[in-house]
Amino acid sequence: MLDLIKYIVNQFAEDKEHVEYLVEETEEAVNVTVVLSDSDMGKVIGKQGKIAKALRTLVRAATPKNSKKYNVEIKEREENA
Repeated sequence: MLDLIKYIVNQFAEDKEHVEYLVEETEEAVNVTVVLSDSDMGKVIGKQGKIAKALRTLVRAATPKNSKKYNVEIKEREENA
């Protein structure tokens, strides 16, 4: 499932080298946090969040029925300067 998320995000992100995927697994779900640079946030989220919503819908549809749920969160990289 992570490969699907990476593939879709890489289609929209321009700064692909700086995209991070943080995966946290709990008993009932797998939480995937996509960390992007500021310049890629708008491209990956899309107008009114349409691309992000479509990404979540595709992940939900591709998840097998009796497996853990996948939650996708998109965050901006925090610059410590």
